[in-house]
Amino acid sequence: MNRRAPLALAACLTAALALAGCSSASSASSSSSDSSANPSANAPQLKVSGGYMPRPVGDLAAGFLVVTNSGGAADKLTSVTSDISDDITIHSTENQKMRKVKSFDIPAGGELNLARGGNHIMFMGLKQQPEQGQKVGIELHFEKSGPIKVELPVKEINYNPAQR
Repeated sequence: MNRRAPLALAACLTAALALAGCSSASSASSSSSDSSANPSANAPQLKVSGGYMPRPVGDLAAGFLVVTNSGGAADKLTSVTSDISDDITIHSTENQKMRKVKSFDIPAGGELNLARGGNHIMFMGLKQQPEQGQKVGIELHFEKSGPIKVELPVKEINYNPAQR
């Protein structure tokens, strides 16, 4: 038996796994709802759902969504960017008082729920007024995971999925 055969087989398997990892990263970066490039149990596995923006009345708007982490490690939402505003912050709401925060925790096996009356994304100094039925593109940035692009459908001013 040739002693080099197992070594060559191991090298081929390593190369194949590396190439598979590269193709996963490419498809994950183009996905609008999944930031996971490496499905490791020790990494965050983020998915975004339920996003929307009530139609703004003035030059302020709010955004709401859910980030689910099915991975084995926690992550943090650290910022949000969008073409619609250069001034976007994330806000915590406690005892009906809103305050800007640096990040939101997304626990392993848990979720971050940004909802009316609670934590949310705040858009200030809107560059344009989105109308009901349009979509606003945003990009969520995380401490560990890559960015996730999301389209928030613009809903009626008083839209609240919790009451539907």
